Amino acid sequence: MRFKKQKRHRKTVRFFSVCFGFRQPFKVCCDGIFIQHLLHNDLTPADKALSNSLSASVKLFTTSCILAELKKLGASQSASFQAARKLPIARCDHEKRVSADACIVEVSNVPLIFGLRNALFLEPPSKFQREFVKSSEEKRIHMTEKEYKVLEERTSSISANADTGDSSDEEGLGRHNPGLHPHNTRNYSGKERDLKDRVRFKRKKAKGPNPLSVKKKKSHENPNLASEKEVKGGDGNAQSKRKRKRSGRGKRLAGTDGV
Repeated sequence: MRFKKQKRHRKTVRFFSVCFGFRQPFKVCCDGIFIQHLLHNDLTPADKALSNSLSASVKLFTTSCILAELKKLGASQSASFQAARKLPIARCDHEKRVSADACIVEVSNVPLIFGLRNALFLEPPSKFQREFVKSSEEKRIHMTEKEYKVLEERTSSISANADTGDSSDEEGLGRHNPGLHPHNTRNYSGKERDLKDRVRFKRKKAKGPNPLSVKKKKSHENPNLASEKEVKGGDGNAQSKRKRKRSGRGKRLAGTDGV
């Protein structure tokens, strides 16, 4: 439960920071009832309790109208009055003192913090605040009438300068070379001329496959011819071998035995 509450508070703080430009430390205006609730439930120091609830640094203050209201309540709110006097006092533009609610409500697009027992809760953005943010974003996206007029003037001036530049180029060609005239330039508008003058790129023709990536074809030879070659090679080797010389030692030994 506590984790979900902190998650909601962070989401609300992020909404007001992005859409309304709130920055840390967040300034919190404390009225008499809120100060009494903090003292009654022992949520002190108050700045630490609020910073833990908002997950951000805070700065507490009060107004002179709130102090005047606490002072009128008398002894029942003496502790709250003494605690409020210690806070920084902001000036309000009320000549006559008004109630604390009337003094705080004048500040628009500000979330409220309220206490329930020993816990503090941050009020989520209202429907009016969400619609206000949505409408302001739509206004930022679309151009105003003044911006649209400025854009039209600039585009018309750029197009006029481009047309004058084309006409001056044509006159310069006729002045320097009287015999030369631009070919059919007067029959085409500026956009068509630009299309005619563009460089035309040649299309790449389909080339053959990369010879390094193609497998070589296997040669299918006749097996009979291969065997004949082997036989011929074998004969040649046999002929190339040297003949072994026979020695006459055996004959001599045979002749001695007969003797």
